[in-house]
Amino acid sequence: MNLPNSITFARICCVPLFLWILSSSHFNAIQGRQELLAAAVFVVASITDGIDGYLARRLHQVTPLGMLLSSLADKLLVSTAYITLVQFAPALVPGWIAVLIVGREFLVSGLCSVAVQEGMTLRVRDIGKFKTVVQIVSVAAVLLAHAWPVWTVAGSKLAGTDLASGAVWMMLTVSLLSAASYFRAFWMEAVRLSEQRRKPLPFVVKRPGDKNVNAG
Repeated sequence: MNLPNSITFARICCVPLFLWILSSSHFNAIQGRQELLAAAVFVVASITDGIDGYLARRLHQVTPLGMLLSSLADKLLVSTAYITLVQFAPALVPGWIAVLIVGREFLVSGLCSVAVQEGMTLRVRDIGKFKTVVQIVSVAAVLLAHAWPVWTVAGSKLAGTDLASGAVWMMLTVSLLSAASYFRAFWMEAVRLSEQRRKPLPFVVKRPGDKNVNAG
């Protein structure tokens, strides 16, 4: 296993670690320790998403296994985080929001799988990096707001719960916009391929004696 794939595998291993930290009672002795540890694991795991891709391209080690593992790791990390937060902080992450975010991951994954099988090229505006940043901010904000509902910044008190809720809504908005972009690209590519298959092939020529030549 090369270095990029090893980093991706480490990100997958962070998923059960994140889940264990939030579901364990070993970290409740000190206020905020559980949330800080979980946030640190999620942030580090999310950052490795860009590192493994960069190294794979830089070292010319892009492999089908690496692309599969990277996509799987991203979806596992995001899905696990939001499903866990529904139970850990239900006031900040309602169940229906988690369903939409997780559903978006499955929808995009399904569209990409069909596109690969049909030989489609989905031209989607790349908002992956922005989406990753919003994910990190939203999960970290929810965890911190769960431990400290009120934040003191430069002598001013801010409602951490309101900021966390805003970050979650931002994450939901970006996720739905991204899903809409993928669906639009998939639909346009499907229509283009359908029209292309109806047209006569350029290398088929109808001769005078031919009848009912089906070139489509």
